[in-house]
Amino acid sequence: MMLNQDFFQRLKLPDLDDVSQYVRNVSTPVLVSVGAMAAATTYYLATRPKTIPPVCDLRMQSVEIPGGELARRSVLQDGDSYLTHFYDDATTMYEFFLRGKRVSNNGAFLGSRKPKQPYEWMSYREVLERCENLGSAFLHKGHSKASNPHIGIFSQNRPEWTLSELACYTYSLVSVPLYDTLGTEAIAYIIDKASISTILCDVLDKVSLVLECVQNKTHSLKTIVLMETPSIDLVNRGQQAGIHILSLQEMEAMGKANHQQPVPPRPEDMAVICFTSGTTGNPKGAMLTHRNIVSNCSAFIKTTEHSCPLKSSDIHISFLPLAHMFERVVQGVIMLHGAKIGYFQGDIRFLSDDLITLRPTVFPVVPRLLNRMYDKIFGQANTSLKRWLLGFAYRRKEAEIMKGIVRTDSIWDQLIFRKVQASLGGRVRIMITGAAPISPTVLTFLRAAVGCQFFEGYGQTECTAGCTLTVSGDWTAGHVGAPLPCNSVKLVDVPEMNYLAVNGEGEVCVKGSNVFQGYLKDPEKTAEAIDANGWLHTGDIGKWLPTGTLKIVDRKKHIFKLAQGEYIAPEKVEGVYLRSDAVAQVFVHGDSLQAYLVAIVVPDPDFLSGWTKRTLGLQGSYQDLCARADVKAAIMADMLRLGKEGGLKSFEQVKAIYINTELFSIENGLLTPTMKAKRNEIQQRFRPQIDELYSGI
Repeated sequence: MMLNQDFFQRLKLPDLDDVSQYVRNVSTPVLVSVGAMAAATTYYLATRPKTIPPVCDLRMQSVEIPGGELARRSVLQDGDSYLTHFYDDATTMYEFFLRGKRVSNNGAFLGSRKPKQPYEWMSYREVLERCENLGSAFLHKGHSKASNPHIGIFSQNRPEWTLSELACYTYSLVSVPLYDTLGTEAIAYIIDKASISTILCDVLDKVSLVLECVQNKTHSLKTIVLMETPSIDLVNRGQQAGIHILSLQEMEAMGKANHQQPVPPRPEDMAVICFTSGTTGNPKGAMLTHRNIVSNCSAFIKTTEHSCPLKSSDIHISFLPLAHMFERVVQGVIMLHGAKIGYFQGDIRFLSDDLITLRPTVFPVVPRLLNRMYDKIFGQANTSLKRWLLGFAYRRKEAEIMKGIVRTDSIWDQLIFRKVQASLGGRVRIMITGAAPISPTVLTFLRAAVGCQFFEGYGQTECTAGCTLTVSGDWTAGHVGAPLPCNSVKLVDVPEMNYLAVNGEGEVCVKGSNVFQGYLKDPEKTAEAIDANGWLHTGDIGKWLPTGTLKIVDRKKHIFKLAQGEYIAPEKVEGVYLRSDAVAQVFVHGDSLQAYLVAIVVPDPDFLSGWTKRTLGLQGSYQDLCARADVKAAIMADMLRLGKEGGLKSFEQVKAIYINTELFSIENGLLTPTMKAKRNEIQQRFRPQIDELYSGI
């Protein structure tokens, strides 16, 4: 319809002269205020925090697979086929390395530092040349894919560790990691079980330990390669045992003089034999193929590709043990994208200095470290005002996170959390935690304090590393996410513990392209782990949440029966008691000859003093407080309170506790290298105290 002149006249719009006259009559302060308001509005619209879009419908992150087994898969999975690789040119770990070299444009790859020095870097091309030299030396020494493929690596994290593993991949050989916390008997067992003839060691002490392991025994060992220069005495000791000891430099020179073309592996070829430390018996060698590792790395990439894709500019700090698969999978993801790996100095006490110097963007962690960070932050809030401010800032940032806003530039970051972020180097954008359960309180707080995308995963060596992972956008805590796109998960009945799959509860079982091939030369243990239908039985008890995510609620492996016939899962009880601020570690004990539970409790050295001051009005040294009967009674009362709140039945509550002042550790033989309690060792160590507790009930 045409609009005529009368229409505009009826609107009675002011003409331009009227507008100009109005503007001239407005005072300058009013105009300035209007301009400032407009500028502020424009700035807010341009800089307001952006939400991270979820990768899927967070209300249903997994779907049930037809077939009647109640198994579930990731909604990110392409139909019912498991993800095996992400890039078509990267189907083995050797191809991961070649792709990383290409996309980095031969950038820096492996970095290390000496105390108070900057990081020094090897390029991708330099690493490739050294890998071919070292791998050629392995072949010259008689190793091959068809016979004698196993190469032992006995070292802390350092560039030469990764160099050695990549040399194995380049020639289709198999790395077999060793670690000193295994003990001499276990190391000797692994050397024999895997028929290892060559071992690379980082320091002289490890060479001495290996020589001690094979002394006066029939063994397969022929060569020890020291990453440093061996002394003449050490070389002579090796000769007496029939073992050739030489430096890594000499080994690489040997390979350079006898260079052979790479022998690239296939996806189905063996890549790693990872011996699990175990809490009882001899270690078991989990056999993992290139496809296993590639699929696990690819599943992480698939889950994070939109929210936080990896780039060649990323930097990863390597300090978690390379002898375990969690760290190796993270390194695989980094390498695939041509990014950099910087190694810590080898002493965890200097990790903070390494973080500040390296300024990493990717930081994998374990709950033990996160708990220490949490305790330290709250320990520094030593006045009621500081605690109030910390709590207020945390609640503001937590509210943002729950809306999908993850950032480090809010007013609360500037005022409260800047030091926390700076202590990690100031650039961390991705954190991943796994290997053990973490308190939802600690995880949620550190998500807010660090201000980065923070994922929690769950898995074990037998499924390469992970089988579930939280996703971007879902920043709730208390679960371990949905199945990864490389595997499905089902729960099976554990009737003796009253966990039934029809109720969404049961033992966690995993099937997929990341599930291992079995234990080396141990068909009996393999059959116990993987059933006839290919499902890996983890021994953990899980529960499906309404969102399609998994919550780990219990452990099947260590259940025992009390005298009245009740089944007890001690790790479930311990998990509840560990929520006490006063408690660092707890070991719950019971058996079929006793009617009650007792516990060995280690109070938190960093938190006990503040806790007793708040709850009892007491102050003193850690040792003095631990020795007090009223402190012991208060700790037990707090544990029982938490047990009641956590839904523990009366027979699941302890009746007496013993206070111990030394933390369970790898060094004192009470923890495995993955920080799991060695229950038999703890039970034997504290047998007199346990007997005394029962006699006093």
